[in-house]
Amino acid sequence: MDPGEARARRRPRVLVIAEMANPSWISVPLEGWCHSRALASRVDVHLVTHVRNREDILRAGLREGEEFVAIDTSSASLPLERIARLFGAGQGLGWTTLTALGVLAYYEFERRVWSLYRDRLRNGEFDLVHRITPLSPTTPSLIASRCAKAGVPFVLGPLNGGVPWPRGFGRERLREREFLTYVREAYRLLPGYRTTRRHASAIIAGSRDTRQQIAARWQPKTVYIPENGLDPSRFDRTVEGEVRLPLRVVFVGRLVPYKCPDILLSAAAPLIRDGAVTVDVVGDGPLMADLRALAERERLGAGVSFPGWVDHRVLKDRLARAHVFGFPSVREFGGAVVLEAMATGLVPVVMDYGGPAELVSPRTGFTVPMGTREQIVSAFRSIVERLVAEPGCLREMGMRARRRVFRHFTWDAKAAQTAEVYRWVLGERERPDFGMPLPDFE
Repeated sequence: MDPGEARARRRPRVLVIAEMANPSWISVPLEGWCHSRALASRVDVHLVTHVRNREDILRAGLREGEEFVAIDTSSASLPLERIARLFGAGQGLGWTTLTALGVLAYYEFERRVWSLYRDRLRNGEFDLVHRITPLSPTTPSLIASRCAKAGVPFVLGPLNGGVPWPRGFGRERLREREFLTYVREAYRLLPGYRTTRRHASAIIAGSRDTRQQIAARWQPKTVYIPENGLDPSRFDRTVEGEVRLPLRVVFVGRLVPYKCPDILLSAAAPLIRDGAVTVDVVGDGPLMADLRALAERERLGAGVSFPGWVDHRVLKDRLARAHVFGFPSVREFGGAVVLEAMATGLVPVVMDYGGPAELVSPRTGFTVPMGTREQIVSAFRSIVERLVAEPGCLREMGMRARRRVFRHFTWDAKAAQTAEVYRWVLGERERPDFGMPLPDFE
């Protein structure tokens, strides 16, 4: 029996590298965890992650040594984190600086991964290696070339990030402490950048923007699978009942400059004063004081609320009390919170730029063209005014949004697509094409 026939009779054995993978956190660590666990329902997954995730993974029931291994690189990462704070990064700001310095710590992480697994890889204990996190396309993988030499396919991604700052938002970029974005392209000079792409058997692009950043010579090995996913069991609540005024709009996210929650408040202000709309700003961050001052200046009173952070486990209940999800973020890579709102049956209003624009279709929500701040405020206001005048369209559109999420954006759907990428690199099928953008359906 040849190796291909033997492999076809069993589940592929995959070494999943996810330095960030944590069931108790949010954002990228939660993505790394959910993606790896969804894959475990289809292939044999052995997860290697950072020691900071160890206790939460143990509480989730995984067996250390058998199902996962945690690697400690604190001696390398902690000094770099202190340096990042000296440059003003932290508290949700300065992500480019954090990512740049994080590359140095990640080199050490992969060095230890290779030291621990090289003999097992060379001996054929794994059919392929898949690096899920970091997501940033700026972070190379030194393991890719070593896997190629060992004859083990290496899958990279989903990669996502690098959406350019839109014109007219330089003030927000400075307030975000994104000083390194001016020299961001220097990441292409990092050790391992080209060899990562040259030796990867497949590259998964998590967004259209990121796919466009991948050089033409590597496009034949690239597959588009949206970065974000959703666990349906976490969002089993849906909006109910007839939509009556005031229209309830909710924003969820970190209160940081690029997410522009102030744009939503400015757009809705006249309607809030008229009693036609309320806005719930869920989240916290450095803009909180500014937003409260804006609400007072615009005399919004009880028409706007600032509940702060809401536990992720009960966020669905908060969303289910709203009608519309307003999210004017001008530089969003993924947009998982948009999926969560759609899964609850809310109608999203997002920017036609970056990740959220790939999640929302004309039949399931609204996208606002990028423009000046004044143009975006005007466009958001026009959409909200339309929905105030015709609230009857919201329930049907919201249910279409929910069906779209449960069709295309669950972690199980992503795992099924990723498993097809595995089949491709293992020589069992042609390169998959899942479509871009993803279609609506009824």
